Amino acid sequence: MNKRIAVSLIAASLLTSGAAFAQSTTVQGAHDGARAGGAVAGPIGEAVGGTVGAAVGLGLEIPNAVITSIPERGPSVTVRERIVVGEPLPPTVELRTVPSHTEYRYAVVNDRRVIVEPRTRKIIKIID
Repeated sequence: MNKRIAVSLIAASLLTSGAAFAQSTTVQGAHDGARAGGAVAGPIGEAVGGTVGAAVGLGLEIPNAVITSIPERGPSVTVRERIVVGEPLPPTVELRTVPSHTEYRYAVVNDRRVIVEPRTRKIIKIID
């Protein structure tokens, strides 16, 4: 019974911490999930953590078509804040719509292209 509770807690924590997997691939998500699950609940937790981590990684992966749609060069905005996946961009940074992928926005900040979740302005991928 305690293992079921531990496995449930692992799964819940992995699903709620999407920002931790935002820059990773499906494989990296599986690896990180398995490591976290194994540390908490042993082999069963490792199996569940790997499966959940892979699902989270896959769900947060940015399609290549989105990345290739963003122009390689453009006017860059300089900000003092660190540019980090999971952190929002300052309100002074103008977000542009990704051509043919209106569910994403991008900006060029400190000469780096970033893909942003428009509602929260959080960085979901750093390209350069």
